[in-house]
Amino acid sequence: MSLFASTLLFALQSTSSAAPATPPPSPCAAPEFSQFDFWVGEWDVYPNVAVDPKNASKVPLIANSRIEKLYAGCAIRENWMPLKGQGGGSLNGYNPATKRWHQAWIGAAPGHVDFDGGFTGGKMVLTGMWAGVNGPGQDALIRMSYTLQPDGSVRQHGEQSTDHGLTWSTNFDFMYRKRKEPIPAK
Repeated sequence: MSLFASTLLFALQSTSSAAPATPPPSPCAAPEFSQFDFWVGEWDVYPNVAVDPKNASKVPLIANSRIEKLYAGCAIRENWMPLKGQGGGSLNGYNPATKRWHQAWIGAAPGHVDFDGGFTGGKMVLTGMWAGVNGPGQDALIRMSYTLQPDGSVRQHGEQSTDHGLTWSTNFDFMYRKRKEPIPAK
């Protein structure tokens, strides 16, 4: 028997008798990595206003948003697509070392903002300093709360503080409602 044939026979015998390799567990399998999963989906986004059911169709759609869980469950990515104005997106992830969630927002305006926080009181709360959010040189601390609603929608309530968190006022208030059809590709 040739050396090549002997090597091939040995390789085949070794392969057939070896136990199949068990895939390693996902590095992001801990429950904390799923705390923000309620936001994953394709959404129509509306201003959150008290609406008389007879006039519900008059609330204007302001954006579409695609929220995806990626990278073996280690990250959640948002693609914000407003009907008017510039879009943007965020990358969100849980850091087990700090036991905190982090969000990096990148948009056409005003650019880049870093938020951090966690899941508390039944909602995800993220806070960050947003430079120029109220105009040039007018920075504010922004606190965003994401809350799953009983009907499956998600409320994103943004508050701002211009006094380092002593007082807060509403900056934006959105309702994410599940889309009936996928968001068309652009």
